[in-house]
Amino acid sequence: MNLKQILLLSLALFCFVWASKAAKVDTLNIPSRSMAKEIKTVVILPKGYSANTKYPVLYLLHGYSGNYSNWVKNTTVASLADQYGYMVVCPDGGFGSWYWDSANDRNYQYETFVSKELVDYIDQHYTTVKDRKGRAITGLSMGGHGALSLAIKHQDLYGAAGSTAGGVDFRPFPLNWEIKDRIGNYADVPQAWDDRVVINMIPKLLNNKLRLMIDCGKEDFFYTVNIALHDKLMYHNINHTFVTSEGGHNWAYWSRSIIYQMAFFNEFFNQPEKK
Repeated sequence: MNLKQILLLSLALFCFVWASKAAKVDTLNIPSRSMAKEIKTVVILPKGYSANTKYPVLYLLHGYSGNYSNWVKNTTVASLADQYGYMVVCPDGGFGSWYWDSANDRNYQYETFVSKELVDYIDQHYTTVKDRKGRAITGLSMGGHGALSLAIKHQDLYGAAGSTAGGVDFRPFPLNWEIKDRIGNYADVPQAWDDRVVINMIPKLLNNKLRLMIDCGKEDFFYTVNIALHDKLMYHNINHTFVTSEGGHNWAYWSRSIIYQMAFFNEFFNQPEKK
């Protein structure tokens, strides 16, 4: 065997060993009874995944016009799953669903899908921590709104929640992102909008019921509403982590943000049991 063959064999062996230790990333078609269709979902299993171990799960939501593959393609989320040893699940949330159930359109039942059908499927098909202590949810932009909204509505299901550049109050943008297609025009049904913005859900929170992390870049068009959310959480004495730094509404910011968000959720998953 010559030197070139030895080097090629060594490279192949290295790639095999590296791949065997890397996270497993699968794209599944998960059935939704509420929408009578299958929803593409990325499931990331950390290296060494074993059916003999129970894993916490982070549900990670994409933004408006995005899809299930965004987080894996644009960030290091798979390697972070390896680093921390928990599962990450990235469902497709529709082009502009805002993770709501629509009364008028069966194709938009994404609250039911994410917080019922998807969680049930993951718990049935993987060895997970089947308790709110082992579930967290976060997302970007539309998904940041979705994560906080779903977590506040389902505090029995999730123990921690986050948002990066979240649309936590979309009322200043009444013509954008198909919101009026989901719930009607703001001028016609202002109460429907008021009831759905995250900033108005804060009184439903009990302090320390949900561990919360919220971040937003200073150049982001959602920066002002995120500052307002932070202020309202402070006013209601709701403990939370709030982070802001340079950055806009783009993957350059979100790819940095997810590093801190996943560290935050790792700390939550590994917190000692209260006696």
